[in-house]
Amino acid sequence: MKTEKLVPREHSTSGLTRMRPDDFRRIALGMKGAVEGEHMGHPDFRVKARIFATIHPDRQFGMVKLTPDQQQQFIHDHPKTFAPESGAWGRAGCTSVRLDSVYEETLGEAMTLAWQNTIEKGQVRQPKRKRSTRPVRRSRKR
Repeated sequence: MKTEKLVPREHSTSGLTRMRPDDFRRIALGMKGAVEGEHMGHPDFRVKARIFATIHPDRQFGMVKLTPDQQQQFIHDHPKTFAPESGAWGRAGCTSVRLDSVYEETLGEAMTLAWQNTIEKGQVRQPKRKRSTRPVRRSRKR
């Protein structure tokens, strides 16, 4: 049986607790309908089969899927904690969260937005194409 060394949680002067990967997991799984899976060898959290958050393999960072506008607001308000993921994913709103510098309330806000964004995206349906009333022309065999 593997035992982990218990490390005291870091507290700020305001008495708020900094997050660890298990805290990130607890908050993610607290979202209605959320399930844990695995993506490229590290934990992910999904709702309706869509990823809304992940824990990085290094366990120092998490990722939440925000909109680009939400991402910019979190980066502006918490520049040492939030940053865009690299490349196109980051430009699309995937946001890195530094776990040792995020407070539970802030992570909860970001996680809730990521979950809501994913739920809303899953509910958007493509409109049905109208069928033409004209008869279909079939090619003739030659």
